[in-house]
Amino acid sequence: MENQSIRLSEGWSQFYGPNLGYMLDKYEEYEKNPQSVEDELKEFFKYWGAYSEEANLKQSTVNEPRSLAQGDQDGYYKAMQAIKLADSIRRNGHLMADISPINLEEKPSILTYADFDLTEEDIKKIPPQLISPNSHQSFSNGLEALEHLKETYTKRLAFEFNQVHDMEERRWLFEKVESRDYLPEISDEKRLALFKRLNKVEGFEHFIHKTFKGQKRFSIEGLDTMVPMLDEIVRESVEDGTEKIMVGMAHRGRLNVLAHVLGKPYEMIFSEFHDAPNKDLVPSEGSVGINYGWTGDVKYHLGADRAIKERQTDATITLANNPSHLEFVNPVVEGFARAAQEDRSKPGYPKQTKHKALPILIHGDAAFPGQGIVAETLNLSQLYGYSTGGTIHIIANNMIGFTTVSGDSRSTKYASDPAKGYQIPIIHVNADDPEACIAAAHLAHLYQREFHKDIVIDLIGYRRYGHNEMDEPLATQPSLYKKIKEHPTVFERYAEELIDRGLIEKAEKINIRETFSSKLEAFFEKIKRNKRKFIDESMTPPAYVRSTLEGIETKVPIEQLRKLNEDLLIFPEKFNVFPKLEKILKRRVASLKDEGKIDWGLAETLAFGTILSEGIPIRLTGQDSERGTFSQRHLVLHDYNSNDIYSPLHTLPTAKASFAIHNSPLSEAACVGFEYGYNVQSPETLTIWEAQYGDFSNGAQVIFDQFLSSGRAKWGQKSGMVLLLPHGYEGQGPEHSSGRMERFLTLAAENNWHVANLTRASQYFHLLRRQSKLLKENEIRPLVLMAPKSLLRNENVASSPYDLSEGKFETILVNDQLGNEKTEVDRIVFCSGKVAVELEEQIKENVAELNWLQVIKVEEIYPFPSKKIKEVMDHYPNLKELIWLQEEPQNMGAWHYIFPYLQDLRSENMRVGFIGRKRRSSPAEGDPKVHKKEQNRIITEAITRKREGSPE
Repeated sequence: MENQSIRLSEGWSQFYGPNLGYMLDKYEEYEKNPQSVEDELKEFFKYWGAYSEEANLKQSTVNEPRSLAQGDQDGYYKAMQAIKLADSIRRNGHLMADISPINLEEKPSILTYADFDLTEEDIKKIPPQLISPNSHQSFSNGLEALEHLKETYTKRLAFEFNQVHDMEERRWLFEKVESRDYLPEISDEKRLALFKRLNKVEGFEHFIHKTFKGQKRFSIEGLDTMVPMLDEIVRESVEDGTEKIMVGMAHRGRLNVLAHVLGKPYEMIFSEFHDAPNKDLVPSEGSVGINYGWTGDVKYHLGADRAIKERQTDATITLANNPSHLEFVNPVVEGFARAAQEDRSKPGYPKQTKHKALPILIHGDAAFPGQGIVAETLNLSQLYGYSTGGTIHIIANNMIGFTTVSGDSRSTKYASDPAKGYQIPIIHVNADDPEACIAAAHLAHLYQREFHKDIVIDLIGYRRYGHNEMDEPLATQPSLYKKIKEHPTVFERYAEELIDRGLIEKAEKINIRETFSSKLEAFFEKIKRNKRKFIDESMTPPAYVRSTLEGIETKVPIEQLRKLNEDLLIFPEKFNVFPKLEKILKRRVASLKDEGKIDWGLAETLAFGTILSEGIPIRLTGQDSERGTFSQRHLVLHDYNSNDIYSPLHTLPTAKASFAIHNSPLSEAACVGFEYGYNVQSPETLTIWEAQYGDFSNGAQVIFDQFLSSGRAKWGQKSGMVLLLPHGYEGQGPEHSSGRMERFLTLAAENNWHVANLTRASQYFHLLRRQSKLLKENEIRPLVLMAPKSLLRNENVASSPYDLSEGKFETILVNDQLGNEKTEVDRIVFCSGKVAVELEEQIKENVAELNWLQVIKVEEIYPFPSKKIKEVMDHYPNLKELIWLQEEPQNMGAWHYIFPYLQDLRSENMRVGFIGRKRRSSPAEGDPKVHKKEQNRIITEAITRKREGSPE
């Protein structure tokens, strides 16, 4: 419960209606165990004690039960029982409500008067304002008020609000529902429009079913009302000033949403079924934007954009591309929305305007409780760095997941139950009642607009056919599907309702379907003769994707760097930096002098400062990123006396763009998905996600596999996101040694991203700046960086200021202490990252004895710099062996990726070998002494002439 919700000075008089019922329940919990309630409730109950008639009589006139005589204990008891009954209706009415079109079991009767020791006559004596304070004026007695509550909470709309702890929100929700203010006005004209909309939704599915027999479409049938619900939310949001509406959904009903909410042309959808050319079918005015990569994707994964022209200012609706990993698009859409809400044009944190963008997420009923990514995304909803001002969630509840019934797929009564843990209000609605569905959409919009918080609509329907229209559901759910087979469609039911109202004639129902079917047939006729004659099996990426990103200027004048460094060390006059930290930071003054050394953390800060000075916004998130996992960053400082915060990059005099840095929740999948979405929507922003340790990225593997690595090839969706994955073997055990480089290299192809493992701070500086300069270009692609841990403060990694001001990013670094006697060199050792720095340290001690050796540090592993390596190899005519050195076991790290490249580079008289740990199932040893021994063996073997690396 929010602290501001309870006013201690006002006592029990501030509570009435559902809030009074809630407090009475909480007091019962308190009596049993005072520790079971929140601290503010405990304080309130301790001060005021139990609810009493005397306290009740202090209420305002509106809420005072005047007809109860003071001292009438029986009357008081009956009144309290009536309050409890009313609260039970609010709390449990959904259990009796008619919210499912297909009922396989009887609804319980749980709200009988006798259960509360009441009769109708008792209830009639209760003042109606005590039972239903939000609409009591129209009732003459308590019984009428109670019947009103039953009507409100047990029909085709049902509500669960008790999990909402904030009193003001609860009061607003109950007032809206019980006063029925949330019900939109539905004119006869709107009913006819709704009827025509349902005709298109169903007619479209019927046409595809008949025309493209046996093809998957993941039909919306049984949840047809989802389309008019989306129409309503979109219309109301745009009228309220929303500029961007971001929709995420899986494949169930996706083609129908594309056609009717996104405006994707019918003939374009038919052409995808018919395998006909379709690019010319995109409307010339560009109202529908659909991107294709060079490999493409199936039709029910593709997204689209539509310009909304029903208002004067520009507005667009976007359906996000989504693979079959169902709910993993959720955080991506949230990232879209956050990016669309923020103004990044000025220094400091971006300015967020929450109503500018609205996320709508459509979930499956099996997936909502079944996939952890849902809970991770819900957890982001009220966090400062991730909030999007409230998401409208719609559960497309067809009561089944593939062939698995609800009883086998969740441990909760409703699919929506996980939302309760995040205090999200829930509306259950029967998908067979279009007008109730519109009302649910309207209430959801009102709540989201009022409180900028998430709300869930559990749209309960059914699935007309099998999972993909090729299954036979009678084989696995005979009872359910016998009922579904006999069940009329929502279009049929609503048509009958309008016929009964006298709004349409029976013939009109038949005519409207035939007219629409003829229209679809005409669209199909236009494309069905255009079968593809040529199949481009090569699927070659565009030339700019094949670019190797060479020749990009990233150096910064030394005087500019020095001035920047000085500005970053100016703190507000009354801001008290932690004394020990202030000393560490102030040492950076000397780092930019001629003989100074710039470590990794300072190189990063200088890179950020120069990027912001060039007007490029930055967003950096991750667990503990403000300080840095290894206490290396400190870009957010905390006042030693007041806990106020300050970031030097926010007040940098030369900054021309925003800098957002946020400590993330303990989540990987949702957080990486969010940053990916943010970057796609805001391609001009340098978006960085940092893992606390590299192996934490394991939790986001679906995002890497399905979005980051392949999104451009499948959907033409560009990303320049940066991943920082701390990596390196320091003897700390298997869990936090490896960033799992091998997984990213396995996914590397078609220049889909760059994978680097650096050995100098200056290299990091230039790589960040290179990435920032490419953000708006076609050549942009993600950057995967195996970030350092122990190397963060290693003197051999620190760089001269002139490496930043005069250097550039080098894909390889050749050891300039070795190879002077070129004809003597017969071995080249290739390596990267931490092991390369350790090798370099050993070489310094033994350089005089190593005239036969050369070492090439491969800084950018993918794309592999074969051309540059070949140029170096050509200087050594007597080479006999090429060795790849790594810390990781042979079945991990870069070896399997590197081996074919080294094979291509070698001549006939050369061998290719491996030095590293032997094949293991675990990434590293758990014993630090064993680690040290293995590490020494690896380094020694690399610089010992007699020993040979093992071949593949």
